[in-house]
Amino acid sequence: MTADRETRRDVPWATAREYAHAAAEPTPPVRVTLDRAAGLVLAADLVAATPLPAFDTSAMDGFAVAGTGPWTIVGSARPGRSWTGGRLEDGHAVEISTGAVVPPGTRAVLPVERATADEGGVSGPTPPNGKHIRHTGEDAAAGARLAPAGTRVGPALFGLAASCGYDELLVRRAPAVRAIVTGGELVRHGRPGPGRVRDALGPMLPSLVADLGGRLDGLVHVPDQPSTALGEAVEAAADADVVVVTGSTSVGVTDGLRRLLGERGARWIVDAVACRPGHPQLLARLRGGPYVIGLPGNPFAALTAAYTLLGPLLAGLSGRVLGRLPQAPLITAVPAPAGRTRVVPVAWDGPGVRALGGDRPAFLNGAALGDALAAVPHGIEPGQPVPLILLRG
Repeated sequence: MTADRETRRDVPWATAREYAHAAAEPTPPVRVTLDRAAGLVLAADLVAATPLPAFDTSAMDGFAVAGTGPWTIVGSARPGRSWTGGRLEDGHAVEISTGAVVPPGTRAVLPVERATADEGGVSGPTPPNGKHIRHTGEDAAAGARLAPAGTRVGPALFGLAASCGYDELLVRRAPAVRAIVTGGELVRHGRPGPGRVRDALGPMLPSLVADLGGRLDGLVHVPDQPSTALGEAVEAAADADVVVVTGSTSVGVTDGLRRLLGERGARWIVDAVACRPGHPQLLARLRGGPYVIGLPGNPFAALTAAYTLLGPLLAGLSGRVLGRLPQAPLITAVPAPAGRTRVVPVAWDGPGVRALGGDRPAFLNGAALGDALAAVPHGIEPGQPVPLILLRG
């Protein structure tokens, strides 16, 4: 066990998130085609290879005109089919479509709804110079940084990259996560009998890991006994970036994760967090191996712990910045113990948020219906802002 464990015990909630993010070593960059980049993170800046737009283009359907009107129509320009008549002379016009190349010599584009066309000619108010023309490089100059490394690839970035001519992107691969669900009392199907509990974490983890930016590469269930079962499962997951263990994080007779990490000389990053629920959560790294995150066995406590430690860790592994959490006024009173952050599900209520209830450690009702998790420190009064982890976009 490394000597810094004592300084990482019972860490404040916000500090625990920072520790988890700072401890992450980003995954190596890989080059992938656009169709494989969804949800991944840029490993290099996205830059404009050419000016955007690459040529003077019409912003309206209408007429490219030179000089003052009325104008004689001498041709047409369509997207992908430019006018080939050379420089447009004063008193001449070219019928033009949105997105078409503007002929050289054009004063402006006269919108079709403001134009009156007759046989071979068009009239209308003379537009100001440059009106309704998108000029070369107006949006971005060649070489301009359009998106920094660390940006997650979503629909708009796909379109931006394609418009710049990219077929591939340099990204960080999604961190590989293995999950180990512990507990001899768990049943995986149907209604549990006396003394048994239905496993809620196994079904929750695949979508949770994906939402946080990881890739779940496997999930196994192991009993609390024999005591060697957990160690064998961790060894089998040694090729993952992160091993998530649910349950086994406390200090009871059947809770073996802390003992296992101590025996293997793990480097402690966070040993418990000063929050409710989710206090016994932990984060460590095995020598030469994966990060290990321990989540409490109670479902809502595990969810809050995942957003506290797993989310920031996966962000760091992916090369994403941690970023500041949004805040909103908390309308309802939520008591938090001294020295502790209380994490509760909330819903939007006008400009603020209100607590939903249904936030006992084993109960997911509030989180299932909530818009966010509010991290409420001790002493917060109704109307004061609190940090939010958004659960819905």
